[in-house]
Amino acid sequence: MSDILRQAALNYHSQPVPGKVCIALSKPTGTQYDLSLAYTPGVAEPVKEIAKDASTAYQYTNKGNLVAVISNGTAVLGLGKMGALASKPVMEGKAALFKRFAGIDVFDIEIDCDNPQDLVDTIVRIAPTFGGINLEDIKASECFFVEAELKKRLNIPVLHDDQQGTAIVVSAALLNALDLQGLRLPDAKIVCLGAGAAGIATMRLLLKLGAVRENIYLVDREGVIHSGRQNLTNEKKEFANVTSKRSLADAMHDANVFIGVSGPQLLAPEMVQTMAKRPIIFALSNPVPEIMPEDVWRIRNDVILATGRSDYPNQVNNVLCFPYLFRGALDVRAATINEEMQLAAVDAIRSLAKEPVPDDVLAAYGIEHGLAFGPAYLIPKPVDPRLKDQVSAAVAKAAIASGVAGI
Repeated sequence: MSDILRQAALNYHSQPVPGKVCIALSKPTGTQYDLSLAYTPGVAEPVKEIAKDASTAYQYTNKGNLVAVISNGTAVLGLGKMGALASKPVMEGKAALFKRFAGIDVFDIEIDCDNPQDLVDTIVRIAPTFGGINLEDIKASECFFVEAELKKRLNIPVLHDDQQGTAIVVSAALLNALDLQGLRLPDAKIVCLGAGAAGIATMRLLLKLGAVRENIYLVDREGVIHSGRQNLTNEKKEFANVTSKRSLADAMHDANVFIGVSGPQLLAPEMVQTMAKRPIIFALSNPVPEIMPEDVWRIRNDVILATGRSDYPNQVNNVLCFPYLFRGALDVRAATINEEMQLAAVDAIRSLAKEPVPDDVLAAYGIEHGLAFGPAYLIPKPVDPRLKDQVSAAVAKAAIASGVAGI
């Protein structure tokens, strides 16, 4: 990052007041009478109602529109273990996105705890405050344990956005890219570089959508995850392929799809040259992708490419998903975010990309015309206002149909 941009980022977070979010009042407090209702003695009445019937908390408090964004700072962005307090700017940023795109209120909570069981216990104890829990920046493989345990113990939606959020948006974009390239997901040979939370969750969701396990090559720092590898985590064992491929270069030969959720400049142009015809490359490491788009376009003209950056076509960004996944879940008081709701979000996001783009979206990106479903427009832009209505509604309907809605 340049010195100018670095200072601009610091100024943004510090001026005119520190931070990015604040609490706003939703009721009048200007008179003595207002205060008597807001606090003592009036506040005793909803207390007694909630004590009699816990579900009335959704009627008398902000629980139904309040999400906790929680991290312990063990895997902050691409920076690694920065600590709970240092993760706070990211959690505040997530809070701002929830409010901006879905009207959801957030308390960001940074928990100074490296022990996964203690982290789970802490979150369970504070959970009555919230209508949902959004986990962030918790390192693999501990994140899998934390999410699974919370889903067992809580009756409110729990989402680890680095897992399901990423998986949903990647899957929506990939299905559209496959359509454009004339490929079917069951036939696609997929290489995923990165076997952490995002990589594992994305491959799991692709399997649910029809990918074939034998066609998936998951690659970590030691190379291809294969059946002969020792000391694999349980999550990696799910994708241990019976194969003679050992390196990323081996896996890339004749591959149809590359998905990178790893680190900068790890995919060499020579590897791209060995891919099958009409390949798909999702280089999603931020801010520097696994391979720069210019390096791909220089050697292939039949490729569809996406990154995590806003300055290239096809930005794969979780903001297309998590605000609306929670909006739909909260609106029907869902007890969980299940597979049906995730698949509904995938379908809604990919379908929206095939509809005409509104003028206000074009204006926001300085585009007069020409933005339509195709190789440079696989998924909607983050500012598309239709996402809130269409994705949230699809998620809510799936919650109702699958029997997890409370209302």
